[in-house]
Amino acid sequence: MSMTMSEKILARASGKDKVEAGEIVMANINIAMVHDLTGPLAVKGFKEIGTEKVWDKEKIVVPFDHQVPADSIDSANNHILMRKFVKEQNITNFYDVNQGVCHQVLPELGHVRPGEVIVGADSHTCTYGALGTFATGIGSTDMAMVFATGKLWFKVPETIRYEINGDLKENTSAKDVILNIIGTVGADGSTYKACEFVGQTISDFDMSDRMVLSNMAIEMGGKVGLCEADKKTDEYLKGRTDKPYKGFISDKDANYETIEFDVSDLEPQLACPHNVDNVKPVSEVSKPVDQVFLGSCTNGRIEDMRDAAKILKGNKVADGTRMLVIPASKEVYSKCLDEGLIKIFVDAGALVTNPCCGPCLGGHVGLIGPDEVSLSTSNRNFKGRQGSPEGEVYLSSAKVAAASAIKGEISLPE
Repeated sequence: MSMTMSEKILARASGKDKVEAGEIVMANINIAMVHDLTGPLAVKGFKEIGTEKVWDKEKIVVPFDHQVPADSIDSANNHILMRKFVKEQNITNFYDVNQGVCHQVLPELGHVRPGEVIVGADSHTCTYGALGTFATGIGSTDMAMVFATGKLWFKVPETIRYEINGDLKENTSAKDVILNIIGTVGADGSTYKACEFVGQTISDFDMSDRMVLSNMAIEMGGKVGLCEADKKTDEYLKGRTDKPYKGFISDKDANYETIEFDVSDLEPQLACPHNVDNVKPVSEVSKPVDQVFLGSCTNGRIEDMRDAAKILKGNKVADGTRMLVIPASKEVYSKCLDEGLIKIFVDAGALVTNPCCGPCLGGHVGLIGPDEVSLSTSNRNFKGRQGSPEGEVYLSSAKVAAASAIKGEISLPE
């Protein structure tokens, strides 16, 4: 009866005693999420099915985050459509333009619990795996079926356990760990695999760090990115949810592949254009930057804001470089205000905006033009991802982003 974490979760969700990798199961969904960009197509599909009411109005979560406030007539119309749908269906968990990025908001507000199955019409839904949740992105048309039935079929994924050990050097972070892993195994190194992040380093990580790893599992093809639920998970969930939950861990004799990483000597990493697996040490890259973006569902948490503020305090963003700071949620923004971080950013010359996805998707504030270079703490650097296809996007940690904003070129924190 030995099973991996993913197999155990999907077995419970499908009402089976045991499932195996490669098996097809029909699983009950605990939470379904759509946002302002992917929601309209899901609503259209739902209406075409002909079902009058969603399967459970309390298990659908609708945050607006991609284009907020509306930046075009089209996005305003999308918002209107979704607001009407939420009202028609009496959906209880609706967060309009003032709450923040979906992948930060759902864990903060207690919608994510260990051992459950969450689907989201967004590829980085795998972020929630940091809490021991089987969470994955699906298409909007698949989401229409979930709205109608509360179920979805899955092929049970094979598992790769990334065993990570060692104490990180100062100024090296979880972002550097995951970039190093992706650079090593490649963008297709975990295609449709359940990526488990285990080991002493992961045990030492806080929830923010674990979310960085799970968030970027998709960048190496992963179906889900999982961390084992532990006391830190329980502590994070205190005051966020009062619903019972049960976490799972993989049996030692379960069927999985193990890849080991020792991060003791790891230095800050950089994903270079135009692929996330084009990874080099920051020390090997010298490049002037036109824009620095601190934020996103990868590195827009309060820990990232604090890291950047420590470096920016008393310094100025370099002439010829602009810096955007976008806290990932209202909760993070409020903490930045309370701790005086907003003043540090503004005094340094950065532009602080409302919680949203920002330039990450290339559809809102902060797009880059032809031949411009963006250094971003987000998760993707594909050609055209943040604006012009003739621009370049590099990915880094918050610490490297802040240091580079001061120097006006990609730089290591001192």
